[in-house]
Amino acid sequence: MRRVKLYNPFKSRNIDEKFIREHLALERTKLANERTLLSYIRSSLYLFIAGLAILQIKEYTHVQWLGYLSLFICVVFITIGVYRYIHLNRKLRKLLQPDSEDESKEDEFEPDY
Repeated sequence: MRRVKLYNPFKSRNIDEKFIREHLALERTKLANERTLLSYIRSSLYLFIAGLAILQIKEYTHVQWLGYLSLFICVVFITIGVYRYIHLNRKLRKLLQPDSEDESKEDEFEPDY
């Protein structure tokens, strides 16, 4: 079985060719997780701006509750987004860490005679 060296900015590692699909799928999942966090942040910023805009309108004091609600939902969105990002990132880190058996096999080198 051929071994392929995959580049990781933090640690390069050799991986069997049959596990490349799994590894790349996990990398795509990590990127999707980051993209999802950014969309939560974007939505939260939109709600924050909308809440501030509604609170700045002085003629319509009876809809100020909507501005405060928007600010509250903004905080909820950012909290949920960060929580989900951290939770999935921890799961992915466990999956991407090499097994201790794999490391011990790489350290042992037996030449073919």
